[in-house]
Amino acid sequence: MSVVERNPALLPPGLAPTAPASPGRAGSDSSASFASVLGATQSQPVKFSSHALQRVERRGIDMSPATVARLNDGVDRAAGKGARASVVFVDATAFVVSVPNRTVITAVDRDHMKQQVFTNIDSAVIA
Repeated sequence: MSVVERNPALLPPGLAPTAPASPGRAGSDSSASFASVLGATQSQPVKFSSHALQRVERRGIDMSPATVARLNDGVDRAAGKGARASVVFVDATAFVVSVPNRTVITAVDRDHMKQQVFTNIDSAVIA
């Protein structure tokens, strides 16, 4: 007697049989968990583009370890919400950040902020 296989697409939701995970797939023991991958991504420090470094130097923006830690925290929070391009405010400085790349694109201090228009930003974070 032959075994009849049922097409899982034709079964009502919740009744489809689950196939065991094949080796090398996301559910296998050899792969990293989502939480560990997310944690590793968030623990990486932000980088500065050459343009951002020029702005920081020319405008005399404070880049103490405490400022950088708050900037990293703001980028982590933006990443947790799925942001792609954010303005992260740390005290009187606005950092425009590419969140997936964890790269500061530019930095604007209080004196220059009055003349700025931030475009293509999907979020703002006060750190």
